[in-house]
Amino acid sequence: MENRFRHAVPAMGAIRQLRPSDFPRFRDHLLRLDARSRRDRFNGAAGDAFVSTYADRCFADGTTVVGYIENDQVLGAAELHERPEEDEPTAEIAFSVEPHLQNRGIGGRLFRRLIAQAKGLGYTRLHVTTHPDNAAMKALARRHAAKLSFEDGETVGTIELGPEEESALPFSFAARVTPSPLVPA
Repeated sequence: MENRFRHAVPAMGAIRQLRPSDFPRFRDHLLRLDARSRRDRFNGAAGDAFVSTYADRCFADGTTVVGYIENDQVLGAAELHERPEEDEPTAEIAFSVEPHLQNRGIGGRLFRRLIAQAKGLGYTRLHVTTHPDNAAMKALARRHAAKLSFEDGETVGTIELGPEEESALPFSFAARVTPSPLVPA
């Protein structure tokens, strides 16, 4: 009964891009993941030393990290890792939500925000890789039209992104700029 009630309570935190100063909160979030959640996130066992090094590398290499923040703690994260070796602008995505907050829609909120970030950065394709037992990640990917397949013991998927719609903006930047009478055009 208590478990069912916990999942019924809506998540009240904020979703935002993490800043460099958020690094310790992001690292601590990853370190708090239990063994199953770490396996889901890293596609296998991951010790504390690996997780700490990984978190540091994310902030050092320019990975886009979006976090779910509640009470000044990162409790969920979504990552966008550029894949420069691909012909099209492509990134690999990864997600983690702390066990006590899973199944409350946080992963879906992170996923939507990460897709918006990816489109804003000009990516046209996202890759997802997970182990075959990660039902939550596979469900999230399918909800966003990922084409999933099973390769080399892993579930892999691709999400094709459409171009960012400039017409969706209320007005263009160029339309707001007016030449100054003091500066020749």
